[in-house]
This record gives sequence, C-alpha cells and structure tokens, in this order.
Amino acid sequence: MANSSLHPARKTASTASIVLSFACVYFFWGSTFTAIRIGATQMPPLLLAGTRFFIAGTILLAWCRWRGLRLLWPPRTMLILGLVGFFLLSVNNVALVYAEKTISSGLASLLMASIPLFVALAEMMLPRGEPLSVRGWLGIVLGFAGLAALMWPSLRTGFAGDYTRLVAIGVLLAGALAWAVGSILSRHARLPVNSFVAAAWQMLIAGAFSTLLGTALGQWPDFHVNLASVGSQAWLITGGSLVGYSAFIYLLEHVPVAKVSSYCYVNPVVAVLLGIVLLHERPERAEFVGMAAIVVAVFVMTTAKVKTKGAPGTSDSRLAEEMEPPLAE
Repeated sequence: MANSSLHPARKTASTASIVLSFACVYFFWGSTFTAIRIGATQMPPLLLAGTRFFIAGTILLAWCRWRGLRLLWPPRTMLILGLVGFFLLSVNNVALVYAEKTISSGLASLLMASIPLFVALAEMMLPRGEPLSVRGWLGIVLGFAGLAALMWPSLRTGFAGDYTRLVAIGVLLAGALAWAVGSILSRHARLPVNSFVAAAWQMLIAGAFSTLLGTALGQWPDFHVNLASVGSQAWLITGGSLVGYSAFIYLLEHVPVAKVSSYCYVNPVVAVLLGIVLLHERPERAEFVGMAAIVVAVFVMTTAKVKTKGAPGTSDSRLAEEMEPPLAE
C-alpha cells in the first residue's frame, strides 16, 4: 500500500535518479498493457494474472526478508492485506486480461485511467466523505464525457449485434470499480506495514488465489508456454511488478506525491503509443477525443483541492496517495 506515511522522511536524491525513476514508472507501467495484450492470446486470465503476481510476490517478499523487514503481522492485518490484494490484483487484473483478449491495449489503458473518477465519487459518498471542489466536479464531468467518447465505437458495433466488445468493456469497468474499492479499503485501514512488505503480501495472496482458482477450473491446458507467453510474463514480473513498483516507492520517498501521481495521465498515453507502434492498433477518432478528455480530467482531478471538513482548501494529495500503483498494468 502506497501511503507516504509509511515512508521515512524524504532524503536527498540526485536529479538523475529521480528522472530515471519517473522514466521507469512511465514506461514500464505504460508498457504492461502491451505485454498483457500479448499474453492474453496465450494464457487464460486467471493463470496469467495469478502466476505473474505469485512469482513477483515471492521475489519481493524474499527481498524484504533479506532487508530484515518485518513480514508477519496479526491476523486482522494479514486479512486486510489479502482483501486489498484480492480487489486490486485478482479482480482487477483478471478483468483486464479478459478484456484485452477482445479490445486493444490502448483502449484498455484509457478505460483503466478512469479509476480516479470512481475513487473520487466513492469517497464523496462515504460517511464523512470528502466533498469535491468545483475543479474536482469539472474533472468528473470531463472524465465521464471522455469515457462516453471512448466507448461510442464499441457501443455502435454492439447495437449492430456484436456484443463481444460490450461485454469486454463491461468486465473492464467492473475491474476498475474493484480497484477503487481496494484503494479505498487500503486508505482507510491505515496499516502500519512497510509498503514493500504490503505489496509483496498483496501480490502473493492474490496470485495464489487466482492460480488456485484457475487450476480448479481446469485452465492449465490452455496455458501455452512459448516465446510470446514467457516474454510477456517476464516483462510483467520484472518491469511492471518489481522495477516499476520499486521506482514508484523511491519517488514517494523523495518527491511530492502530487507529482508522483502524474503516472495516472502519462501511462495511458504511453500505452496507446506502444499499441500503435508495436501491435499496429488503430484507434478511431472518437477514441482519440476520449483519450484527450480522460487525460485532462485525471490531471484536473489529481491537482484539485478537496473541501475537507474542518480543513478547507486541503490539497487532494490524499487521493493521489491512494491511487495504488497499477501493479495490474
């Protein structure tokens, strides 16, 4: 869980290391949508997501043990870690893999970029929630207008009788909602667990759950081991789950969280460009309009002010802190 309160005071960092960390977060997390699109053609969703996070979680937990970090916590804490991992990495990632069997990686990344909109609305509706400022509402309206533009080509084909894309988009939006639920649960739990240890357990538990469920459903015969599948998994494990996340944590320790949250509107652009160059995806004009609207909306949301009760004008860094790093991506 990426709460800045779990990190020590920011230390001095070189400009080069900060620039490199931003580059890792932007590129690796943006590129994981492309890797998932490739892997989705070779592996069932449960097993692709499950094996990826089980392996990454095992590696990260071993590293935490080597660093001497506390690994075991009371049952309630472990249960919450498991629940957060279930929503963020099981439900969300399985939905993403399932959707990318049908829709492009660029479209999937843009739909996932709507997560801050779901988080903001959910937080507002909770007891003692955080009312949005005018700028926040502008981001919400612009974001959902962008979603409508993104989905219009798929809605048009769906109304013509092709429901496959509609189902994929529906599943993906359900996954985005699950990510929002997991993020809010993580935020309000405020567990005193080191961020790396928390991420390791979330990945390990979620990976084990998805893998066991896929095994129980007899999906292993559809798990093809070849250059495409191995390359996809290797990239997701190293680039997405280990290198990208480590860079994210490093940035949280040295850079204001509002700046770190810029990945929310940079990653979708990277994913769309990589999809065009590497996978020869051709977004429609409406999708480009939707992309621009969502990127601007997320920027507006993550830089807005919330009307926090008792503390008017508080910066909305809390929202940025709780947009958990997209280990799914």
